[in-house]
Amino acid sequence: MDMKKMMKEAQKMQRNAAIAQQEVAAMEFSATAGGGMVECTVTGDGHVKSVVIDPEALDPEDVDILQDTITACVNDALAEANEKANAHINAAVGNINMPGFM
Repeated sequence: MDMKKMMKEAQKMQRNAAIAQQEVAAMEFSATAGGGMVECTVTGDGHVKSVVIDPEALDPEDVDILQDTITACVNDALAEANEKANAHINAAVGNINMPGFM
């Protein structure tokens, strides 16, 4: 393969990866924890968009449990976002492992 063609392919993959990263950033991922007592939504670029807490989960005696449930919910949503983002970007660049990308 000649160098010019390789450079063209690399530029194409770079453009595709950039587009895929923008698409991922716009995606939303949701998770629930505590049997549905907490629901959270995050974006593909790792921002927490919302946290919804069932009023029945609000027990002043169990604040630690609620905090742990919220943390678990956010972590689950972020893990899903990361997994889907990696798959989306890998598909865009042809499943080539490229340093510097998600």
